Formats: sequence, structure tokens, C-alpha cells
Amino acid sequence: MGQVELFMVAIGLSMDAFAVSLCKGLNMRKLNYKHALIIAVLFGGFQAAMPLLGWLLGRQFEHYITSFDHWIAFFLLAFIGGNMLVEAFKGRPDPSEYNEQLNIKELLMLAVATSIDALAIGITFAFLQVMILPAITIIGFTTFMLSFAGVALGNTFGMKYKSKAEIVGGSVLIVIAVKILIEHLNIIS
Repeated sequence: MGQVELFMVAIGLSMDAFAVSLCKGLNMRKLNYKHALIIAVLFGGFQAAMPLLGWLLGRQFEHYITSFDHWIAFFLLAFIGGNMLVEAFKGRPDPSEYNEQLNIKELLMLAVATSIDALAIGITFAFLQVMILPAITIIGFTTFMLSFAGVALGNTFGMKYKSKAEIVGGSVLIVIAVKILIEHLNIIS
């Protein structure tokens, strides 16, 4: 697998993380570069670590992992998306009470959920004899950059359309969850 193919795989794998990062940026009153960096590092790190883990597991565990990876991703993304929708319809606290702290537990769940497919890619890399260190470096860096950009882009539009954006963000996570489930159940290709 060449550099161009690896880069295309990296972009494909990072799209879920980009969408989630966009949603996170929508929820920031002002762009917080530290938070954007934390989000990008977590998503990029998990997108790099999961193919490595998949590659290490190799061929012998493929049927065990691929039989339930889509369910994990589905439940995590649907749960978080559902919570976003509940928050959007419940209303927001007074801006003076607004807590702009990152929920690291939620971010870790999102990082895992958006990188489950990368685990399966890592198993594929083992079969294709792909050099794993350059591959995970490209995947991790691409996801890092797109996640950081997603937070910034989301923040640009966030305050103007806060409630609507949260509805869209939660809906996007649920759609991604359903898409993952449908693809893995081979309902559509």
C-alpha cells in the first residue's frame, strides 16, 4: 500500500472524528485552543493506536473483533448523540453558569467510538504486510489536523446557531452510529 492510498485511508478514517470535533467546536462560546488541542490529540492518538492494536492482534483474532466492533461504535455514538439531543431540547443554563470544561470521559468514549473502524484497518494492514509505523503516523497526524480544524470550524458557526447546531450535532452522531451498524450488517455497501 502506497503513501497516496494510506493518506486516503487516513482521511476516510478521520471523517467521524472530524464530525465529532465539529460538534465540539459548536459548543464553545469562544475558541479554546487548549481544548481544541486536547480533542485533536485524543482523536489523533486513538486513530493511530487502534490500527496498531489491530495490526498486533493480527489474523487469528479477526473474526472475534469484526463480529462486534460495529455494535460498540453504534451504542457509544448513539448514546452520546442522544444526550446531545436531550441537552438541546432541555435548554441551556444562563451564560454566567455555562461550564466550558471538557468532559474527558465523554471525549475518551468518542475517541474510542470513532476509531473502532481503525482497529479493523489495522488487522487488514497485518494481512497486506503494510509497514505499520508510517501508516499509523499518517493516520494519527491526518486525524489530528482534521479534528483541530473541525473544532475551529464548528466554533466559527457555534454561537449564532447554538441550539440548532446541537440538534444537528447530536443527529450527526446518531446518523454515523446507524451508518456504521448498517454497513457492518451488510444491509448496504
